[in-house]
Amino acid sequence: MKVIGITGGAGSGKTVILDYIEKKYGARVIQADLVGHAVMRPGNTCYDSIVEVFGMGVLAEDSTIDRSKLGRIVFADKELLEVLNRIIHPAVKEYIGREIEKERKKGNAPFMVIEAALLIEDNYDAICDELWYIYASDEVRKERLKSSRGYSDSKIEDLFRNQLTEEEYRDNCQMVIDNSNSNYRLVYEQIDKGLMNSTLENHI
Repeated sequence: MKVIGITGGAGSGKTVILDYIEKKYGARVIQADLVGHAVMRPGNTCYDSIVEVFGMGVLAEDSTIDRSKLGRIVFADKELLEVLNRIIHPAVKEYIGREIEKERKKGNAPFMVIEAALLIEDNYDAICDELWYIYASDEVRKERLKSSRGYSDSKIEDLFRNQLTEEEYRDNCQMVIDNSNSNYRLVYEQIDKGLMNSTLENHI
């Protein structure tokens, strides 16, 4: 069973790609961000470490971690953000590695897709057979982030500065999907072609 890693900047439209691959090809899709939420829940891997480092002030009334409170703390302090990343990212990667092995043993999924914002930085190439970069122009990404998330220009600029450059994404990925166009048919055609031309052709 092959494993594709998918990444790209905020607003590049990765969710559209994942939904299409999951529905058309029956692939098992895992989003690292959602796994990150899970490992922060009470009783799970990272909960105690986060409370120990950041204090009870990051908890909601139901004793779960309030991610908005935690976010305000770490995005105002890069050192604290790095501390949080060192707690969460290894746990997320370990969870995903276990899920890959489970799927391989079950043999039900034709292939797996792992989506992670820090796919390259966290060296997911060690557990993925190939990496895909979902590209969209900066202008398109800005408009999507404004309309879908209500982000301000300054927040978007800060977000872009903290992500890899287009060149870095392209240098580290074997496949590029251009998702700048609002015509999703053109995007789907790229995905179909990419899957058929890749090492996955005997698995789908």
